[in-house]
Amino acid sequence: MKLKIRRVGNSLGVLLPKDALLAWGLGEGDSLELSLNTIRPVARAPRRPNELDAVSRAIGLAVIRQFTAREIRAQIRATLSARRRQADWDESCDSWQLLARGKDDGALYAAMLGRDETSIGLRHNLPYADLLPAAQLREIRASAVGATA
Repeated sequence: MKLKIRRVGNSLGVLLPKDALLAWGLGEGDSLELSLNTIRPVARAPRRPNELDAVSRAIGLAVIRQFTAREIRAQIRATLSARRRQADWDESCDSWQLLARGKDDGALYAAMLGRDETSIGLRHNLPYADLLPAAQLREIRASAVGATA
């Protein structure tokens, strides 16, 4: 993934996509480690795949409870549009785009909550997560991981 260096006040910085922060389990105030070749979360106990998916499913459930399928599709389209402009498009974006253009609410909800391999794979990219406030995302992340430990 390419990140553009931008001016932030009198400094330079990069904006990290929310999908990457969610995958890393990070939010505002958390730390990253920067070396000459990498940027990554500060070392901590590794998360198991089922913990990461529990977080993704919990976010999906919160979004479904609070928003209509139409609102979710609109957010997915907006997020994907931004990702295309930033040249941050991957295979999962194609699948999310089809779901966002479709009319089958069951297929959309299955992608957001399903336990099959396809749904789990799609949830590595959460183009609807921006519907929730950052504080709620942090709370979901903390409670979902605590429930799977």
